[in-house]
Amino acid sequence: MAVRVQEEDFDIAAEIDALCAGRVDIGAVVSFTGLVRDLGQAAALSSLELEHYPGMTERALEAIEAEARARWPLQGVTLVHRYGVLAPGARIVLVLTASPHRAAAFEAAEFLMDYLKTRAPFWKKEATDHGGHWVDARESDDLAEERWRR
Repeated sequence: MAVRVQEEDFDIAAEIDALCAGRVDIGAVVSFTGLVRDLGQAAALSSLELEHYPGMTERALEAIEAEARARWPLQGVTLVHRYGVLAPGARIVLVLTASPHRAAAFEAAEFLMDYLKTRAPFWKKEATDHGGHWVDARESDDLAEERWRR
C-alpha cells in the first residue's frame, strides 16, 4: 500500500506499474485522477493552494485506506495527494485500487474519493484575479460520503 502527500506531480503509468509489479493475481486496476478545475465562475481561477498538517494528513489517509481494505478484497491501493500551489488543469489526487474483480476495484475507488473529499484534512484556497478565498466543504460531497455509512 502506498499513501503519499507530496508537492511534486506524479506519473500515473509509473504508479500503476509499481502497484502491479510482480503480481499475477490482480484482475482489475481502477484509477482516478483528480484535476484542479476552473468552474467558470465570475472570476477566473489562477491557482488552487492546498495546505495540510504533515503527519496528521498522512495518518488520516492511511485510516481511509485501511477502511477501504476492510470493506473490499483489495490487493493494492495507492493514494497520492498533492499540496502547494497548483495551476488549473494540474493533477491533484490519484487513487488506484487493485482487486481480483472489477466491481470491488471500482467501488473501493469511489469510496476512497468520497472519503478523501470529506475526511482528508486539507485546506484549499482559490486565487483569482479578484482575490483569494478559502473553499468551503460541499454538501454534495457530504451526501456522497454518507451513502457509505448505510
